[in-house]
Amino acid sequence: MSRTTDSDGPARPRIAALDAARGMALIAMMAIHVLPGWNADFEPTITWQLLSGTSAALFAFLAGISLSLSAAKARAVGGRALAAAKSALAVRAALILALGFLIALLDPPAAIILAYYGAMFLLAIPLLGLSARSLGIAAVCFAVLGPLLMQGLRPDLHGLGGYDPSLSMLFDDPGAVVGALLLTGSYPAIPWMTYICAGMAVGQLDLASRDTQVRLMVSGTIVGAATWLFALVMTGPLGGREQLIANSPRLGAEGVDDILTWGPADGLPTSTGWWLTVLSPYSSTPVELLNTLGIAAVVLGVVLFAGTALRSLLTPLAMAGTMSLTLYSAHLVLLATGFLSGRPHLAFVLHAVAAVLFAVLWHNVTGKPQGPLERMVSAATGWTKDRVLAPGNGAGGTGCAGSTAATKDGS
Repeated sequence: MSRTTDSDGPARPRIAALDAARGMALIAMMAIHVLPGWNADFEPTITWQLLSGTSAALFAFLAGISLSLSAAKARAVGGRALAAAKSALAVRAALILALGFLIALLDPPAAIILAYYGAMFLLAIPLLGLSARSLGIAAVCFAVLGPLLMQGLRPDLHGLGGYDPSLSMLFDDPGAVVGALLLTGSYPAIPWMTYICAGMAVGQLDLASRDTQVRLMVSGTIVGAATWLFALVMTGPLGGREQLIANSPRLGAEGVDDILTWGPADGLPTSTGWWLTVLSPYSSTPVELLNTLGIAAVVLGVVLFAGTALRSLLTPLAMAGTMSLTLYSAHLVLLATGFLSGRPHLAFVLHAVAAVLFAVLWHNVTGKPQGPLERMVSAATGWTKDRVLAPGNGAGGTGCAGSTAATKDGS
């Protein structure tokens, strides 16, 4: 494992398996963006069935873990150190939000998670000092109450017509952009704080412990299976599908089935509360949030458990995972060019192989675990922390003044 510095304490070992899981999530999101979602019979492909919704959920879950790891010593020390960590997170959120707005101007054929990430990080600022137990409770509250708020307010919030928020939209209609980021967009931040809070709670556990890894796999399997069974019973024997059809006459049976299979094109319908019981990709219902969270926990547990045995196989993915912000952004820019859009399988191989090769070359040439964008974000957050912790700002006595460079547990 490589070493990473934290502005709130000495260097500590980086968890390579965590980076590998992040690399896997990155490649999975590329697959969803590039590979066909349906076959010649217009049925969902294996790619869609396995990765739709789950890849982005894993990405967000791991982001929460990174937030927790990066603020671990600040949380323990409290006071000025915690204030510095919160200030740094605010800067990080703003930079990622801005990057998402800029890339959205290119209008790539994919939903862009970056701006939503920025909104989630802003919402996470007051949560940095909470215990794992409190964060676990917060995750459940966001999973249950977030979708209720989303559905309750959606009729009063005019959306962006299926588009992701961009810089031009921010100037044209800031209210719609804020509404999309928080409640009506592709990855609405308030319901999706379920993943961030759960990740922040897991990040406080001993991830190197076999007990923790097994608990992740077992609890994730139970949650995933229970929510799948719940949705199956609700939409089947208990008549949920019929209720959806009856209360959504403009959609009809075919339209309802399309949403159940492919997810809502422009927000989950609000015609009946039965919509909140469905397990539909990107629907952000309580069932979908908890189901994909369970799957993310299983994936992380498996990767952590197998990390040592599969080190040589996972190392390239781990290198890609350390610079996921850079590689994800480059992937979106390349998508926007339309290059190889007519040959999706070849395009996916190009995106995935190029990402891993760049990461390996960057690591070997520079000797740094971070990619270009990560280093820029790190420099900005590190400067922010140093300013807050400067002696003139009352940092004396925390033992953290004069520290440098920011967190390196992922972007």
